[in-house]
Amino acid sequence: MKYTTLGHSGASVSTQALGTMTFGSEADEATSGDILTAFVEGGGTFVDTADVYSAGASEQIIGRWLAAHPTEAGQIVLATKGRFPMGAGPNDLGLSRRHLRTALEASLVRLGVEHIDLYQMHAWDALTPIDETLRFLDDAISAGKIGYYGFSNYLGWQLTKAVHVAKAHGWSLPVTLQPQYNLLVRDIEHEVIPAAADAGIGLLPWSPLAGGWLSGKYRRDVNPTGSTRLGENPKRGMEAWDARNADERTWQVVDAVRAIADAHGASPSQVSLAWLGSRPAVTSVILGARTVEQLTDNMGAVDLDLSSDELDSLTAVSAPRIDEYPYGTAGVGQRSRKLEGGR
Repeated sequence: MKYTTLGHSGASVSTQALGTMTFGSEADEATSGDILTAFVEGGGTFVDTADVYSAGASEQIIGRWLAAHPTEAGQIVLATKGRFPMGAGPNDLGLSRRHLRTALEASLVRLGVEHIDLYQMHAWDALTPIDETLRFLDDAISAGKIGYYGFSNYLGWQLTKAVHVAKAHGWSLPVTLQPQYNLLVRDIEHEVIPAAADAGIGLLPWSPLAGGWLSGKYRRDVNPTGSTRLGENPKRGMEAWDARNADERTWQVVDAVRAIADAHGASPSQVSLAWLGSRPAVTSVILGARTVEQLTDNMGAVDLDLSSDELDSLTAVSAPRIDEYPYGTAGVGQRSRKLEGGR
């Protein structure tokens, strides 16, 4: 395992994080515990969850594992999230001070801890003033209930606004952003990543394998079967399969990943994760696993050294589609200038 700092903070985290959305749903408690143990034994120190994962069951499973493994628990950097509904009431969701106070306290109880290292806002809340949310987070840090805070699924302007409002008030600044990011989903490179880099915020990409598309499970003109997300739900799966099957860019990326994997004797998952881990501003890649075997394979990406030519080829084949303006050649040209002047 390799390690880095959590965004611009001084906290050290593993460059792979364990995502636990499967805990309590796709992985039962015994399997979830085995996954946690394997992650820690492999050098992992960063565990990510959320209150809505399995309606709180994920946090409870993690809490019981932490209590049963106090030595290992002392090395874990623990992250969770709040924002989405945990009840049917009008104040059972959002980023208001009222809901976040309740959500944070409930997470602390389920996790069985007095302090959460990283507390993340799971999505933007258009109804709550940003200064209300940020003041709550600063107060939570001062009270010792959280160490740092971050965001998930924010747009570039939302991230930048939050940073500047916090600075203006002298409040603690966010350290991370958790976006969807992978070889097939790269649109955040236009605005979100530049905003994060400008603020020194570390990225924690979720869905790094694009729901299994970058894992090597799917092949051209072969219907998915068995333990794949598409094969397990024939009706919904085949609709998604048909849509993706018509997308040549997807297959070009999948083919390129597989070719590099074969050259290294590695899995397509490892190649996809290695590329993502090499991207600017990425702090830690969130690994989701339903089995120990999946996790072990994914963790092998840390030891896979791709050449600069291989990384460049993956970057080129997966280039996001862009219009001419504002992100294409015309727009980029308007935002640059020559030091020596002239046209």
